[in-house]
Amino acid sequence: MLETDPIAMTSPLPDGHPPIAHGKIGVLLINLGTPEATDYWSMRRYLKEFLSDRRVIEVNPWIWWPLLNGIILTTRPRRSGHAYDKIWNRELNESPLKTITRGQAGKLAARLAGLDGVIVDWAMRYGEPRLADRIAHLKERGCDRILLFPLYPQYSAATTATVLDKAYEKLQAMRWQPAIRTVPPYYGDAAHIEALAASLERHLAALAWQPDLILASFHGLPREYFDKGDPYHCHCMKTARLLRQRLKLADEKLRVVFQSRFGKAEWLRPYAQDTVEALPAAGIKNLTMIMPGFAADCVETLEEVAIGLKETFLARGGANFSAVPCLNDEEGSIAMLEAIVRRELSGWT
Repeated sequence: MLETDPIAMTSPLPDGHPPIAHGKIGVLLINLGTPEATDYWSMRRYLKEFLSDRRVIEVNPWIWWPLLNGIILTTRPRRSGHAYDKIWNRELNESPLKTITRGQAGKLAARLAGLDGVIVDWAMRYGEPRLADRIAHLKERGCDRILLFPLYPQYSAATTATVLDKAYEKLQAMRWQPAIRTVPPYYGDAAHIEALAASLERHLAALAWQPDLILASFHGLPREYFDKGDPYHCHCMKTARLLRQRLKLADEKLRVVFQSRFGKAEWLRPYAQDTVEALPAAGIKNLTMIMPGFAADCVETLEEVAIGLKETFLARGGANFSAVPCLNDEEGSIAMLEAIVRRELSGWT
């Protein structure tokens, strides 16, 4: 067997062999992404990268590109920047998503410290830190095996698949590729359901009132993608069903809605905005919302739900509104991530 064979590298190097980092295992947490600032040009750069992804926008490029580079990237950066400005982490001058994802990686690394040779890092699909750069960094540190962990509980081509596309794109440019594993969607994982249920129970116990209804709000998806076979809707519904079962709630006490609709096409229904607007007139005066499709709080959960939908609900006659924080980097979340990672590293560690 050649001494440069990757398998042989797991044994001590022979005398005189040039130093080389090897034998480590990388765990890479990956979330959606974030702008670097809330000003027009920072938002424009981020939105252009995001909205240029053919996995995200499947419209014919001959139609989409003029719209994107004309009206959308002229007007939307200011609106999006205003939304981000409301929830910006001013102490660290970054978005909450970046703060929380960094925290998740650091706390997970501490929990995995007993696994010899495991290195935990984090990346974003869009913006910084770049996914390709972090894969290269792990390889440079000696990771000849890397576990990619897209932080999307429910699979969609517009989320999980584009993360893996970008990772494989980097691998195509590498002469010595690390072995790769990917964490499967964990929408129905027992550890995930338990973490969600415990988080919701703690939140409800701290309220001075109890909700008439709990809405589980997932990020929306164009209906066309569902019709083409994307399993996202089914994954969302199963997460909600298992959460109801764990909490022993009737179907009418925990309902599913979809938020963040963009453009004029039909998206997955029911829409969160329309539902929340109509609830007070239907006698729902006390509302709690939980966002089980988001691993970390971001502009969609903090600005769109906790601020925007709260204002809508109260303006329409609601009395009390609360939004459950995402799992973030709290103890239950890190325990869940650890359980999944340890399982997926089986045979490597």
